[in-house]
Amino acid sequence: MSHPHPDIDRVLFTAEQIRPRVAELGAAISGDYQNRDLTLVCVLRGAVVFLADLLRELPDAASVDFMAIASYGADTRSTGVVRILKDLDDSVESRNVLVIEDIVDTGLTLNYLVENLRHRNAASVRVCALLDKPARRRVPVRIDYTGFEVPDAFVVGYGLDYNQRYRGLPFIGILKPEIYGGDGRTT
Repeated sequence: MSHPHPDIDRVLFTAEQIRPRVAELGAAISGDYQNRDLTLVCVLRGAVVFLADLLRELPDAASVDFMAIASYGADTRSTGVVRILKDLDDSVESRNVLVIEDIVDTGLTLNYLVENLRHRNAASVRVCALLDKPARRRVPVRIDYTGFEVPDAFVVGYGLDYNQRYRGLPFIGILKPEIYGGDGRTT
């Protein structure tokens, strides 16, 4: 099989596989939050593409806000240090919050974010992640809605990047190790 990009070792999920899975997630979320207001908190920047597609599947009762959190920079390994780079614009007090993540690997960033939102007195805090990489987990985290499970490899596309590249790829694929000079670990 030829790959749509020379830096991709293998395509894990095509656009044709992602689209119906996002619709399924949207249907599950809509059912669980029927007749309840919902605030989607999108974790920038990787989850933006996922959020845009998921939002089309949700009822108009969902509001959207954004947070940017850094746990690492150009390096591909997590430091365990989490910093808020961009905080929410609106209060989540007494709101049902659904965190929208691109990928959960070590769980360090997500664990920090969920606890942070709970301390802001949200009515509920749940998590929707496009990708789950359980092989890398360092702390236990609950993911309420999961798109796909991925192997312990460096994945890009559909919003996920390496040094700000590959976000616009319509599929999710494994980046060739020679591109990032690594061992397949993202955080």
